[in-house]
Amino acid sequence: MSDSVVKTDEKKQHFDDIYVADSPVPFKEQILDALDYVSDDFNRQTFDRLILPWAQQQTADGTPLNFVDLCACFGNTTMATLYGMDFQAIRHNWRDRESALQIDAERRFPAHVSAIDISGNALAYGKAAGLYDETVEADLNAPSPEVRQAAEGAMAEADIVISTAALVYLEPEAIARLLDAFASKRGEGYMLVNFLNPFALEMADATKRMLLERLEFVGSMASRHRRMSALEQENYPGEAWSLLEIWVLRRKG
Repeated sequence: MSDSVVKTDEKKQHFDDIYVADSPVPFKEQILDALDYVSDDFNRQTFDRLILPWAQQQTADGTPLNFVDLCACFGNTTMATLYGMDFQAIRHNWRDRESALQIDAERRFPAHVSAIDISGNALAYGKAAGLYDETVEADLNAPSPEVRQAAEGAMAEADIVISTAALVYLEPEAIARLLDAFASKRGEGYMLVNFLNPFALEMADATKRMLLERLEFVGSMASRHRRMSALEQENYPGEAWSLLEIWVLRRKG
């Protein structure tokens, strides 16, 4: 990742070297461990309350749902929501390179998982580990026509989309295109998204408006995300934790 292709908030810590690693172990050590990245416990709780019962009912006959992890990186939130793993289980699974290559849990309902992200290495890991069935490597802010078609095609076929602590990296035009694609499908479908605090609050407000224009609000939860880095604590004096607002929305009609 670089500032030339990813929209960034300079007051927020960026972990470019971690995101392009070929293993999730640096992510585990420098983010999950060092910064107590506990938010996936709350993503899982919100998913279990507002999406999981529907998903399990829909797949009772074995027919899989189309599950999209948007800006997926190494897939920790897919592990939390689809596999039901908590923060400690994810950390243990990623304790070293060898253990990370096999997921220590089963999918809780049949799903075809598509992951969309800018990091080819992270996507390659997720596919090798069995987290992802299909991947789209994409700079969503400046995609080629072919990549844009693939990303929007995955969104248009999705029954469930998760995008956690990631929309802050996308331009409004990119967010609008992806939401329009998801909203275009007929039938029930759900999206779980996160908003960070105190980072990029104006952008979060604009994204909320776009979501509410296209989708129906279902429910929300406020939680801790992770501890702030030294840089972030310097930029936001008196703050120790980055907080998270978790929303679930569904397609209208």
